[in-house]
Amino acid sequence: MAARLCENGSGQYHCTHTSQPLEISYILVLIMLGKVFLDFFMLQIKPKPVKASFMGYFCISVAVLDFTLLLSICFIFCFEDFALWGVRFTEYHICLLTQITSLTYGILPCPVYLVAALDYCTTVSQTSQFPNRARKLLYVFAVVVIWISGFFCTLEVPAVSAELEMQNGASPSQCPLSGSLQSYWVSCAMVLLLATALLVHWKEVTTMLLSARLLSFSSQPVLMFPYVPNNSNTSFKWQLLSRLLLCFLGTWAPFVVLQAAVLLLGVQVPAYVEMNVPWLYFINSFLLAAAYWCRCHAVELAEEGWCTDPFVSWKFCFMPFNNESTEAADKPGAVIVIC
Repeated sequence: MAARLCENGSGQYHCTHTSQPLEISYILVLIMLGKVFLDFFMLQIKPKPVKASFMGYFCISVAVLDFTLLLSICFIFCFEDFALWGVRFTEYHICLLTQITSLTYGILPCPVYLVAALDYCTTVSQTSQFPNRARKLLYVFAVVVIWISGFFCTLEVPAVSAELEMQNGASPSQCPLSGSLQSYWVSCAMVLLLATALLVHWKEVTTMLLSARLLSFSSQPVLMFPYVPNNSNTSFKWQLLSRLLLCFLGTWAPFVVLQAAVLLLGVQVPAYVEMNVPWLYFINSFLLAAAYWCRCHAVELAEEGWCTDPFVSWKFCFMPFNNESTEAADKPGAVIVIC
């Protein structure tokens, strides 16, 4: 398999081309079928209710778009050669639709993550279980604008159009698909930040792990960490960072290891596969942890304010912290519980 970079001046497009024949119909149908199943599975298993957020709406839109692409591919694959609205659809269009989707997915990560980060920075201190209707409509509007802008850029930017024209001349047995440099650099930044934080706080994290006890609370298994930092001069933010790391890695460690392996091995993942609901929820937890750490003194401990993340129980990172001082954290018997 051969790989090459495909850049438009800003370095946003990373194209991976296969030099071996590819049975595009069967492979793309199977890949999209597996991805759609994974998307809806992740949406279904999350606890209810979950506080509405921009990332939550975007995850739903990705699942719907993937399902639409799967239906389109299956329809063309089953009828093989047919005309619709004056356009003749053949097996070639299966590859074309996937290429356009892949190029669009490749330019969306940074805008999506930036909007999600801004959303969390402005809402982590609010305790209402659900945002008002205006905020929900704003989320829907932002998702629609991002998708329309993404498809517009894919079809109108000269570098992308040239790339599509070059791919259109490829053999019908081949289907060159693009990866995303944005996702690559986001993965690099996340792995680097997590590794740095672990390196700085490895002693405290290790001690907390060694002090862990498995208990039963309300008929649910929980982990209790009776460890309390000995240094009373440690700031609230730095004590909180260790707890956030433990909560995040306790849930998403396999994803972190997978990302590190992909980066080290230089595996090229097509953008239409790389952007999926599990990955977006992984990013969602990372962004929430960053927002909680940056705005820790504004976070309130009301129960209804902790349902934004469907997979990580962040509230236990703040108990028995007092948001105004570290006195409560230094009392004997302080615990952290992770569901």
